[in-house]
Amino acid sequence: MTDTQVAVGPLVDIDDPGCREFSIGDGDWPFRGFVVRQGDEVFAYENFCMHVGHPLNWRPDEFLTKDKSALMCASHGALYDIRSGECFAGPCPGKALRKVNVEIRDGLVFVTGPTSA
Repeated sequence: MTDTQVAVGPLVDIDDPGCREFSIGDGDWPFRGFVVRQGDEVFAYENFCMHVGHPLNWRPDEFLTKDKSALMCASHGALYDIRSGECFAGPCPGKALRKVNVEIRDGLVFVTGPTSA
């Protein structure tokens, strides 16, 4: 595995608060993740529920609770802290989403994650 950096898009194009999915790599098994914007801060995670291992969302770019205060798994209702990725309610308390390196450069959001060599 090697790490690859990809642009997710302009920060201004992501709702505040809001999420945007991304993938790194091609083929049947790209690395799938998402970024979460809160003001000028952005956090990034692998799109992988710590309870059962499937994607957190059922609809594109929808990871937040209705009040947009936490991340939520659409299958089992696990709630994750936006800043830390830690599960604080539901079937996997104490576990945390896998963080992805993220940075904002010249108004663009970039993530760095694994791809197959």
